[in-house]
Amino acid sequence: MSLVFDEYGRPFIIMREQEKRERLKGLEAQKANILAARTVSNVLRSSLGPKGMDKMLVSPDGEVTITNDGATILDQMDVQHQIARLMVELSQSQDMEIGDGTTGVVVLAGALLEQAEKLLMKGIHAVRIADGFEEACDICIKKLEEISDTVEFGKDNIGPLKKTAMTTLSSKIVNRYKESMAEIAVNAVLSVADLDRKDVNFELIKMQG
Repeated sequence: MSLVFDEYGRPFIIMREQEKRERLKGLEAQKANILAARTVSNVLRSSLGPKGMDKMLVSPDGEVTITNDGATILDQMDVQHQIARLMVELSQSQDMEIGDGTTGVVVLAGALLEQAEKLLMKGIHAVRIADGFEEACDICIKKLEEISDTVEFGKDNIGPLKKTAMTTLSSKIVNRYKESMAEIAVNAVLSVADLDRKDVNFELIKMQG
């Protein structure tokens, strides 16, 4: 603590709190960062899947939001920790690129970090752990390519598309109307889709009301 004066001669006190804080380094810093990320993951864990529970979020203005969508929950949360913010950005990226799986991707990341912490405690270097995760990812992708199947569809055969769309609505609040909602979504996409190029311009889909 020190006493200084401004240009008008008024005194004010500077509190040097930083001197009292111990800077985390090495393994302790890694564990603290993993804990922050896992805390965010645990918040979403109970909202995952068809039987996932909704979260009630209250904004500083008193506005109430009830949802189990991962991107929405994290967007409403005031996350300050920089590593925890990465989990929020991960969910937002998943939402922008895919439009689904915003909860699952954060829970999966939290589970991977939980296992990574155990490996760190055994003395394995973080770079080796990251390399292991990348190799495991390559193995998973190859396996998915082996077991994947081709689904034929067209404007006259939208059944497979409806079934696919319905699977993404099972955990939403509209799940009791998922068949009709899936049909609306499929018809909207097909109306602007270029099936020959396998391309969809979602900017052409507008919601009214």
